[in-house]
Amino acid sequence: MTKENQQIVLAKRPEGMPTHENFTYEDVEIKSPQKGEVVVRSLYISVDPYMRGRMSDQKSYTQPFPLNETINGTVVGEIVESEDDQFSVGDKVTGFLGWRYYNTIPSSQVRKIDGEQAPLSAYLGVLGMTGLTAYFGLLDIGEPKEGETVVVSGAAGAVGMIVGQIAKLKGAHVVGIAGSDEKVNYITEELGFDAGINYKTVDDIQEALSGLCPNGVDVYFDNVGGEISDAVLNLLNSFARIPLCGAISSYNRTDGDLGPRVQTKLLKSRAKLQAFIVGDYADRFGEGVQDLAKWLSEGKLKYEETITDGFENIPDAFFGLFQGKNLGKQLVKVADPKY
Repeated sequence: MTKENQQIVLAKRPEGMPTHENFTYEDVEIKSPQKGEVVVRSLYISVDPYMRGRMSDQKSYTQPFPLNETINGTVVGEIVESEDDQFSVGDKVTGFLGWRYYNTIPSSQVRKIDGEQAPLSAYLGVLGMTGLTAYFGLLDIGEPKEGETVVVSGAAGAVGMIVGQIAKLKGAHVVGIAGSDEKVNYITEELGFDAGINYKTVDDIQEALSGLCPNGVDVYFDNVGGEISDAVLNLLNSFARIPLCGAISSYNRTDGDLGPRVQTKLLKSRAKLQAFIVGDYADRFGEGVQDLAKWLSEGKLKYEETITDGFENIPDAFFGLFQGKNLGKQLVKVADPKY
């Protein structure tokens, strides 16, 4: 099988905000599958903030992307050739694959998905990595209880919007922090958050939060870090829980990320701060997908997607994550299904 293919490689490590010069497009052949392998045609490709960390050559929870090799992430695609009896041409699958039109990989790297249960794109969002991140981070670490107050930063993002809705299902008072009036209106009017704050327009975010959280903060789902989190930490109740999911405010900084020391604040409140990645719960993904799919089918969960068309626009979609352009999950649509 020798046909035209294209991939995106990391050509240069970013310093600060990534630009087009950090990426190169390469023409490659589609490899013929060997026994136990399949060829997957990309339909949707996910871009996510954590990828920025992997573009830097720094110690982290996973290895950095190698220079001059294909960038990879979660992909939804369809099987177009199979040398594995468990997969047939036309099967829809998801997996951690390269930024390519076609990936020839061992079949063990993908799992089948059901396009009748939910739109295919949902398996990269609410039924994929971001939904599972919200599910396990909030329920296992945050442990929200009825009547408690939950604050979510990055509340209109793919993770944050699911966190807030699950917290509401558990009976919590939920306050979201987002970066535009449009996003605040969306999380309050469409998703059922009790209140929202546009952090870009309030003069004093801690004062604004105090008014919306009169009983203090019991759970803070932290997606952003920085000054927003500094303010929330001052409002923690005794034995508050902080699932630390991300720190997007610092991902492109080149001057370090200095701020108030957190030890005294945590000690006074006896709060628990626990960082996590969704891979920590890999052996429980089935449980999470089952609950998320159930809530989705019952109309208890809503989600939003920002879909950019065209493989060539993957970098621009990625840049938009750090400019606040996306509402919900940011995806790139590469192609329509053939089968």
